[in-house]
Amino acid sequence: MKILINKNLVSLIITLAFVTIAIGCQKDDDYPDDNQVDTYVYKEFSSFADFMKTLDTIAAITNENLRQDMMNSFWDSLKLNKQIPFVFNDSVAFLYKGKATSVKWAGDFNRWNPDYGNFTGVKVGKSDVWIVVKTFPLDARLDYKIVKDGSWILDPANTYRQYSGFGPNSELRMPQWVFPEETILIEGANRGTLSDNFLIESIPQNLDYSLNYKVYTPFGYDELQDLPAVYVTDGHEYADDKLGAMLIVMDNLIHQGKIKPIIAVFIDPREPGNTSNNRRMTEYIENIKFANFLVDELVTTIDAYYKTSSSPENRAILGTSLGGWNSAFMGLNRSETFQRIGIHSPAFGEDIIKAYSNTEKLPLKIFMSTGVIFDTQVRAKEMKIVLESKQYPLHYIEVNEGHSWGNWRALIDEPLTYFFAAP
Repeated sequence: MKILINKNLVSLIITLAFVTIAIGCQKDDDYPDDNQVDTYVYKEFSSFADFMKTLDTIAAITNENLRQDMMNSFWDSLKLNKQIPFVFNDSVAFLYKGKATSVKWAGDFNRWNPDYGNFTGVKVGKSDVWIVVKTFPLDARLDYKIVKDGSWILDPANTYRQYSGFGPNSELRMPQWVFPEETILIEGANRGTLSDNFLIESIPQNLDYSLNYKVYTPFGYDELQDLPAVYVTDGHEYADDKLGAMLIVMDNLIHQGKIKPIIAVFIDPREPGNTSNNRRMTEYIENIKFANFLVDELVTTIDAYYKTSSSPENRAILGTSLGGWNSAFMGLNRSETFQRIGIHSPAFGEDIIKAYSNTEKLPLKIFMSTGVIFDTQVRAKEMKIVLESKQYPLHYIEVNEGHSWGNWRALIDEPLTYFFAAP
């Protein structure tokens, strides 16, 4: 049987033959590290349209065996070069290869709703490749999963991962997104120490239950005095290297001389002995009993046992989402103790914004950040306007990301250097 092949297809076969040889000779330890930006060059696409033309040409081959061989080689070359999803400038092709009756994508870009925003895949030609084409800002970074026949899975062709409080997600990295190098420990950096869990029993007037917390002390702590302190809600996640990576960030910043040596108190909202019971929903939403616990019980305990500064200017509260709301609430209600307010993607209610608007300016210095892709931008900007109108010292950042630890872990060094910069 004769097979008719046009000139474009002949050229493509030759190109992919070389790619297949290169993949076959590739050693496992030669694959690029996920934290590096280097890739193996196999074909320089002149445009997104050029990529789509290549994909469509292969998918249109009528001979099934040839089509599968060509697509497998092309697919392997994309995987080798970390080009799934395929990104060219601001254009993205989400891709999945395999047998399925339905393939959708859900992530930061559509509120994790696979039926929102038209992220339903279509098959490419006669192939088993599914595709959705979208555009994003050039510096965006977004978490996602594939929903195949109703089952949520990681993208099997994408090795980039970002962990969340619910486990890993696949990660889309746009070409101008910059990896947060401060989350990778600098070679030779001296490490601080993180304690085991301490248990504190809150008094009946406040929370009337027990909480766990851990304390980070900087390298050389025995020789230091009068240290600033940052109190961190959702501390078990901020301190996790796969989530907040805050221990690494602090060690790096102190090693580089960018911040003073500091103490960090990581407060765990989960019930001791029953971590499935997370109490953040009640603790962080304008809960004066939790605020009083922090000031009158936890701060008092830390100051009694650690070499901390007693100045409220040297004491910060840091939190994300509802924890960011709690940070703002602490500044509003207990500024005699906390005057450095750190806020990541604040899930504000209207009342806290009105309260700042109706209250005389307090002695606070505030850091606030938000993503702009289905994150907390609307309320954060409302609060920003109020804070600026009252001339609060404010460092405000917006990023092209969603409500994710990939967003927040890259913005931990900013509040620390803003609050505790080394002289």
